[in-house]
Amino acid sequence: MSQPRNEFTNVTQLQAEAFGEPGNRAFRMFAHSASSSASVWLEKEDLFQLALAIHQIVNSIADEKLSLASPPTEREAPGLTSLDFKAMNLALGHDPRRGLFVIDAYTADDGEDPTIRIWLDKRQMLDFSDEAMRVCAAGRTMCPLCGRPIDTDGHRCARLNGHAKLTPEDLSEDTDSE
Repeated sequence: MSQPRNEFTNVTQLQAEAFGEPGNRAFRMFAHSASSSASVWLEKEDLFQLALAIHQIVNSIADEKLSLASPPTEREAPGLTSLDFKAMNLALGHDPRRGLFVIDAYTADDGEDPTIRIWLDKRQMLDFSDEAMRVCAAGRTMCPLCGRPIDTDGHRCARLNGHAKLTPEDLSEDTDSE
């Protein structure tokens, strides 16, 4: 594994969050460890793909390979570290000796070393993944015809050749009558 600039080994909180109105939201992964915190800003699709990948990696490893070993606390970021950056790349990993998982986040200028490595157990990974899925799903309603998001003022559906402008209310009326 590469050497990260910061490691959060004693994570007490890992959250997926969205700020703003649907269609204009900003997404972040917020980590709190010991006396340090990190806000890692992500694109919605990156957060969604991270959540999917977490489920895949966690479910691919047998429970007996997940020991109760402790994380490498000697590598914990110095107290009062506060990070706030946009992630350009993410990586997931598993340390079989410790039975723990890692999420690495990189900025554009990191090269091969991550800006932060977050150590997590299976439960923390799955809880974060579930929360990230809920956050991503809480956005705009999707058009059942074309699959594109519907803004609050509606959208011109490509499946209707753009001739009809559908609004969220139009769709709820269609589903209410069924």
